[in-house]
Amino acid sequence: MAEEKLVKTKEIKLFGKWSFEGIEVRDPSLKKYICLKPVWLPHTGGRHEHRRFGKSEVPIVERLMNQLMKPGRNAGKKHLAYNIVKLAFDIIYYKTGENPIQVLVRAIENAAPREETTRIVYGGIVYHVAVDVAPQRRVDLALRHIAEGARNCAFNNPKPIEECLADEIIAAANYDLKSYAISRKEEIERIALSAR
Repeated sequence: MAEEKLVKTKEIKLFGKWSFEGIEVRDPSLKKYICLKPVWLPHTGGRHEHRRFGKSEVPIVERLMNQLMKPGRNAGKKHLAYNIVKLAFDIIYYKTGENPIQVLVRAIENAAPREETTRIVYGGIVYHVAVDVAPQRRVDLALRHIAEGARNCAFNNPKPIEECLADEIIAAANYDLKSYAISRKEEIERIALSAR
């Protein structure tokens, strides 16, 4: 029975193409919050919503899709986000020759800020103080910035969002400063450093 289960999980591939086997999360703090549970279709339907830290059990590809649905006019169009990510993964594979899930994980690790600032009001005066970022928030910010970078690139541009998303993920995975997510991370950490 256990062998059957093992064989079945090896057969499960994202979009019927990309295997979850051998995907490595190098950052130990993010390991718990990047879910790489094998799924065919990344669509949990909000089952995690009422549990604390439940979103860390949502497949990481689905969380990227959810970020793509963010602005008002795209809200709720999950199938559109699904198609965008599916095509972007194909483009990533053609450009890099690597498993797109591994490239996405590397991009998240690189784009996740380690330090940011928070406001402290003390006697009517506002101070900005540098604080460490929680691992769950690091993943959230990385995904948000990757999706935002793709959206900004595709806006008022003949280049389709699938290509923009693929380029953004590849650039973030290579720690390229041209990537929106990496430049935002550097900016957040620079501000935190000056507020230390």
